[in-house]
Amino acid sequence: MATEYGQGYGQPGRPGFDGAGAGGRRHLLPAGLRAPIEGRAWREFGYVLLSLPIAIAAFTFAVTMVSLGAGLLVTFLGIPVLAAALAGARGFGAMERLRARALLGVELADPVPLRVKKNGPVAWMGAVFKSGTSWRNLLFMVLHFPWAVFTFSVAVTFWTTGWTLLTYPLWQWTLPMYGGQGGIQLYGDEDHSVYLDNPFEITVTALLGLLVTLATPWIIRALTTVDRLMVHGLLGPSRLATRVVELESDRGVVVDTAAADLRRIERDLHDGAQARLVSLAMDLGLAKEKLTEDPEAAARMVDEAHGEVKTALQELRDLARGIHPAVLTDRGLDAALSSVASRCTVPVQVEVDLPARPAPAIEGIAYFTVSELLQNISKHSRASRATVDVWRVENRLMLQVTDNGLGGADVSQGSGLAGLAERLDAVDGILVVDSPPAGPTRITAELPWRH
Repeated sequence: MATEYGQGYGQPGRPGFDGAGAGGRRHLLPAGLRAPIEGRAWREFGYVLLSLPIAIAAFTFAVTMVSLGAGLLVTFLGIPVLAAALAGARGFGAMERLRARALLGVELADPVPLRVKKNGPVAWMGAVFKSGTSWRNLLFMVLHFPWAVFTFSVAVTFWTTGWTLLTYPLWQWTLPMYGGQGGIQLYGDEDHSVYLDNPFEITVTALLGLLVTLATPWIIRALTTVDRLMVHGLLGPSRLATRVVELESDRGVVVDTAAADLRRIERDLHDGAQARLVSLAMDLGLAKEKLTEDPEAAARMVDEAHGEVKTALQELRDLARGIHPAVLTDRGLDAALSSVASRCTVPVQVEVDLPARPAPAIEGIAYFTVSELLQNISKHSRASRATVDVWRVENRLMLQVTDNGLGGADVSQGSGLAGLAERLDAVDGILVVDSPPAGPTRITAELPWRH
């Protein structure tokens, strides 16, 4: 069961920034041989070349402004200077994110914008100082400088050496003459010199240059991997800020869901039990009036009213079960899901393998998730059988509902599955739908255990 979920859970692989085979084309050369002429290698090399002057300017700005601001802290002028340094760091961070996206293919979300609650310079400076993005961008400006110097030196050395040696057979004849011989003078004076001027030496030189040239893109790629990590860690949104945004979004989903549930309950009460009770009260009033005049008619009306009472009670029970079933509270998911499966129009096999009960809120969400999926099977799938499996993996509660119906279920179509996915996402849950045309359909939900 867990293996099936793992096979259907993965995301399709995303092609690289310079994907080999955009549109599915094949390259004649293997990756190791075509690397020096690929656009990715030149973009990464361009990133390294630009990093040095940019890092020098950024480092100079950061050190100068911070030193000046720290020195002026004894006066009020130090605070605006430090705020200006942090503001400059935010602007530099925005520029570096654009450069990393363009040259390194870094997919990086922008950090949370600066939140200034009040107008005025004091409020703005306070927001700048409180922003973690400002300080992380300033830290990047300081830490990236020594790394940029190192990567520039290594990349330029390997790049120029490799291409120089590789192309030496093409241009060695243009070198000046030394002692009547042509070629590169490696060392020594006119009497004791070594020249690369015969075919064997020229060939060895070119082969050595080829090896260095082929290795250089991979060396630069390894160096820029550190740049990618630094950009992600210091210029992107912090985990805390990202989590706050997610929680704010999830809170909105929870509020909207609760409001929708209240409207549904109000509608069910108004159109169902309330209307039936109003009709029952009117029938009993008429029966009371006919009690002395026509006892038999009054008895029939009371008997009909008795049937209405039973129907109203059943509707209220169904409504209460829709809010939170008593069997779930008393006996847990196994019994509650078995009860739901018994009301499904399709034969359902339920298997619950849990060492303990999860948190009540998670248990309720799991119950309603399975209930809605079984309702979808009853209404739309045209299946002849279905299964419900529930198990635990570490600190996650796993649900899987399968059927052999028509298939074609899609979360992106704005159906009930989309709303269900939003509800699960609000509690850090995941909904994965595997439903090819003609079936079968496998829907897997993952919820936090939280117990």
